[in-house]
Amino acid sequence: MASHLPATPAVVGLYLADIADRLSLATLTRRVSSLAARHRQAGLGLDVRHPAVADVLAGLRRERGSAQRHAEALTVPRLKQALATLGDGLADRRDRALLLVGTAAALRRSELVALDVADIAVLPEGLRISIRRSKTDAEGRGAVLAVGRTGTATCPVAAYAAWLAASGIAEGAAFRAVDRHGRLGGRLSGNAVALIVQRRAGAAGLDAAAYAGHSMRAGFATSAARAGVRELAIARQTRHTSLTVLRRYVREGQLFEDNLTTEIGL
Repeated sequence: MASHLPATPAVVGLYLADIADRLSLATLTRRVSSLAARHRQAGLGLDVRHPAVADVLAGLRRERGSAQRHAEALTVPRLKQALATLGDGLADRRDRALLLVGTAAALRRSELVALDVADIAVLPEGLRISIRRSKTDAEGRGAVLAVGRTGTATCPVAAYAAWLAASGIAEGAAFRAVDRHGRLGGRLSGNAVALIVQRRAGAAGLDAAAYAGHSMRAGFATSAARAGVRELAIARQTRHTSLTVLRRYVREGQLFEDNLTTEIGL
């Protein structure tokens, strides 16, 4: 559609109806926002409030319900449960580093697999991670994140260093495929990250189907809120541009902070 601008609201409405059965409501809404942005960049207008567009989205909300399915958060206790099942094989070392770094840095799976060794500086204080581009960074300004050393058995810095030492990786993709013979392959895909999270969650006795690549990022935000970390401090690490979205994780983390069941005498 982008090569046939301007698109009329009627055409956009038909486009949404055509792809509605293949995509989530959130993705459809983002598609509309992207089309509107593309029109603005071209100096054109697209009325996304026109009934031809708005009525299609409203109908889908009524049909599906406004609540979206969210990946289960891989909170710190669940993460430790998953890590306890790992051994010392090369794939185990990779998964330990991937899960810990992905959670501690609150990374999207696309950001995690895009990391090169040159993007992660191992310092005495911890890891300095340079994100060159992300989903919400349209201008490609990048971001720098810190993951501190903890000195514990679940230290992300130690896990990453152990993975590099075991794999012998010195440049290029930081996280790579490992076959069943322990041989290194190419850069991991986003889907591979999701499968790793699900496989390790399942091995720990968790419901694998409830977890996804986003579970690490959600796990950081939920665990941080549960630990009483300030909202703005969480947002600096997650780089949420909308506090409304972030506050969903804060609410989840604080869900059992007040035990109202006990309060009412049960």
